Amino acid sequence: MATSHLPPATRTLKQFIRRQQVLLLYRRIFQTIQQVPNDSDRKYLKDWAREEFKRIQEDTIRMMITQGNMQLKELEKTLALAKS
Repeated sequence: MATSHLPPATRTLKQFIRRQQVLLLYRRIFQTIQQVPNDSDRKYLKDWAREEFKRIQEDTIRMMITQGNMQLKELEKTLALAKS
């Protein structure tokens, strides 16, 4: 198996592209919000957008942890059956 010479924190191309897509969406949302004429509405929308991105990120992490725990339990069950 070939070893990678990249540092462990290096993103794959797919991860890099996804991150760029999310950042582009984030920027476009804020650029569009800049066109809102009312200052208080603009502030409300900026706060809303920030909170939504943060909430989605936290929800995604929670979902991945839950999914990982379920897969771990399945693996443990499979290994226990194999030892029987």
